[in-house]
Amino acid sequence: MIVIEAKKLKKSYENKVVLDIPSLKIKKSQIVSICGPSGAGKTTLLSILGTLMKTDNHKETSLKIMDVDITKMTSNNMAKFRNNHLGFIFQFHELLYEFNVIENIIIPGLIAKQSKTELITKATEILKILNIVDLKYSNPRNISGGEKQRVAVARSLINNPSIIFADEPSGNLDAKNADDLHKLFFRLRDEFGQTFVIVTHNKKLSKISDRIVKLADGKIKPR
Repeated sequence: MIVIEAKKLKKSYENKVVLDIPSLKIKKSQIVSICGPSGAGKTTLLSILGTLMKTDNHKETSLKIMDVDITKMTSNNMAKFRNNHLGFIFQFHELLYEFNVIENIIIPGLIAKQSKTELITKATEILKILNIVDLKYSNPRNISGGEKQRVAVARSLINNPSIIFADEPSGNLDAKNADDLHKLFFRLRDEFGQTFVIVTHNKKLSKISDRIVKLADGKIKPR
């Protein structure tokens, strides 16, 4: 099953084309690593696929996620779709220190107007899977980098997303924590069937991924 199908994706800044992708398909339950040198367009591609950034306006452009053409959506409908179906993990965690761990995790669910009581129950179960349930009421500023990243993973899972987008999720972790995080991604794929699209410079992760998309100068390099 194809969960992402993109055609004619282009992005320009000041008349300079920084991304030019004729076509790209990603299957369900794949872990896809997007690799390439700095400035290759990796984060731009991830942001477009994750609906966080718009492409240039071309009639030929289409981006279907789970058979829904994102390019034809209004901003409000796109935001709802994003919150309900997509999850995000960022390199710097993006946790809010005015909230504790469990409160950070349930924020996407609250935005989706789900029951707070049910969200807390669900978040607790996710924390058990991630082996950090004892940090439930901790402030994120008081936990380690690896623990923060697991909290960010938990937050990305709270709305049962079909696809999780991650931008250098292990970039600030030591080797052991990076390996643990990567193993977690594969466990989640195997147990819950989720698709992961990951921008990474980590060669170990890219080698064990189901697929590698290599970018150079905004274009996909042939295999």
